[in-house]
Amino acid sequence: MTQVFEKDNHKIYWGDALQVLSAEVPDTSIDLIFADPPYNIGKDFNGKKDKWASDEEYREWCYCWLDLCVKKLKPTGSLYLMASTQNMPHLDIFLSKKLHILSRVVWFYDSSGVQAKRYFGSLYEPILFCVKDKNQYTFNADDILVEAKTGAKRKLIDYRKPVPSVYNTKKVPGNVWEIPRVRYRMDEYEDHPTQKPIALLERIVLASSNPGDLILDPFSGTFTTSTIAKKWGRQSVGIEIDEEYVKIGLRRLEILTYYKGEELRREPRTYEKISLTQQRLLDGS
Repeated sequence: MTQVFEKDNHKIYWGDALQVLSAEVPDTSIDLIFADPPYNIGKDFNGKKDKWASDEEYREWCYCWLDLCVKKLKPTGSLYLMASTQNMPHLDIFLSKKLHILSRVVWFYDSSGVQAKRYFGSLYEPILFCVKDKNQYTFNADDILVEAKTGAKRKLIDYRKPVPSVYNTKKVPGNVWEIPRVRYRMDEYEDHPTQKPIALLERIVLASSNPGDLILDPFSGTFTTSTIAKKWGRQSVGIEIDEEYVKIGLRRLEILTYYKGEELRREPRTYEKISLTQQRLLDGS
């Protein structure tokens, strides 16, 4: 049974994403969707294994909730989808028949852990940036500018201009985003195996939504999407099936201070000296 928690234009649904999307979220009501579903690679989510009986069954499940997400988007809405490298090609083809895919982003990160020895290990995760109408959608380029090394550091001259001048010092990010993964010792770390960085969500939210817009995350996890939405004056809807992760959202969004008699507070972490092997396990490397 779905439970709803709400405060100051931020809503949390504790329930199954398919059920909530079907019954609770109105069609054409959402400005921006960020979807980071389980990857079907065997991760442990608070005792629940992220593994379907077959790849085909997993993809069919994805197609079901993606269809619903497309219906929920406004005509001017945008959708960002994350997935495993092995499944993204299938989801890319599926979505390309329903939305316009404007960018295929690579989120690149370093890994200090042990990499594969019999194939090339993955150091990135793919992200699709899709819109319903390629002629009318939100993209706030000036809000996400990054340093342009050619102009800012190397001071190279662009001789193609009528009056040669130094290249710009700022630019819109390309489609390779080098952002560190969330690791155990970081201040933003929450107890979740696939937490996405604040910097990554902030770029997406600022680029593809405006103040007052409604943002949906159907697999909220640590509720970083909703937290960033609140920080920047957007509204949010977060869906999460696991009660422990819902409690993280209730705390981060300041919807509740106590839940079932338990004070919702972030436990302080101690940084005692640990072995390199232990650190790799904590970092998920």
